Amino acid sequence: MDFNVKKLASDAGIFFTRAIQFTGEKFGQVEKTELDAHFENLLSRADSTKNWTEKIFRQTEVLLQPNPSSRIEEFLYEKLDRTVPSRPNNEELLGHYMQDAAKDFGPGTPYGSTLIKVGDCERRLGSVQREFLQTSAISFLTPLRNFLEGDWRTISKERRLLENRRLDLDSCKARLKKAKLAESKAAAVPDFQETRPRNYVLSASASALWSEEVDKAEHELRVAQTEFDRQAEVTRLLLEGISSTHVNHLRCLHEFVEAQTAYYKQCHLHMQDLQKELDRFPNAFAGNPGHSMASGGSSPLDPEVQAPATGTRKAKVLYDYDAADTSELSLLADELITVYTVPGMDSDWLVGERGNQKGKVPVTYLELLS
Repeated sequence: MDFNVKKLASDAGIFFTRAIQFTGEKFGQVEKTELDAHFENLLSRADSTKNWTEKIFRQTEVLLQPNPSSRIEEFLYEKLDRTVPSRPNNEELLGHYMQDAAKDFGPGTPYGSTLIKVGDCERRLGSVQREFLQTSAISFLTPLRNFLEGDWRTISKERRLLENRRLDLDSCKARLKKAKLAESKAAAVPDFQETRPRNYVLSASASALWSEEVDKAEHELRVAQTEFDRQAEVTRLLLEGISSTHVNHLRCLHEFVEAQTAYYKQCHLHMQDLQKELDRFPNAFAGNPGHSMASGGSSPLDPEVQAPATGTRKAKVLYDYDAADTSELSLLADELITVYTVPGMDSDWLVGERGNQKGKVPVTYLELLS
């Protein structure tokens, strides 16, 4: 217990001494050992690397996980060394909702069948995103975190030790300077007219004491200089290792770009496939003639479903269709009707006949047979 108290008191004394010395350096009241220009450049480069790596790391986390609550949860699970519970991401959740809605609306309806296709694509996009996030976390985020929590902490620790060694060295220099000044004063020639003989003895004794003090201060300075040089070399080697860190982070950056490229490429392919599938389904606005007429345009049709220029043809109804007004004809899936076109009619529509019933019908709901 006594040892701990003494050590605590000693550490407190050293702390206050260094604090006073550091304050004196800031105000230019005491001398300070300066590091060479190369060493200062290494320190500046290391600080810049740490600051930018931290910013890139934080922003990449935001990019990969925009939800701050989820980031906090992942951080806590990581610190507790536990696996983060698997939850559907936004794309997967949207896909589930769309497919559940299709079941409610009816998978056989145009809207329901389209919801199924789009929902399936969203789920695949969510799966691709999940793979991208995992790859990016391993290949890019983890190396950056390892640098900040590992290498940089080691560098910071050695830099603090170097600063302490420098303060000790400067303190030894100050003590030696003070001892030499006192020794020179003690060795000064006394005034024979005003100085008593007894003072010659006292002056010689003081001179010897200060000579011993100078020797002791010189020894402490040599020890402090050796420790400072050794710590400076250790710190310098760690700082020069920042170049290797840059090379490693460059490789990780290439892997991150490759992961992003693969992710966006797969998303693009999935969306292209979805677009091709939707092109084989009825146009979303086919049941709304007002939209087609107002837009004045027509949707491109596959060659096999183009309306005939003249004459009548048989057509099979692909999907149920409810007439929007009295000018249209309601349809039932799988029934056969007769269709033809009239001059000036929009190419998305044909005239359909079923018995004595007649009305406009959307071409994309039909399979023309002859």
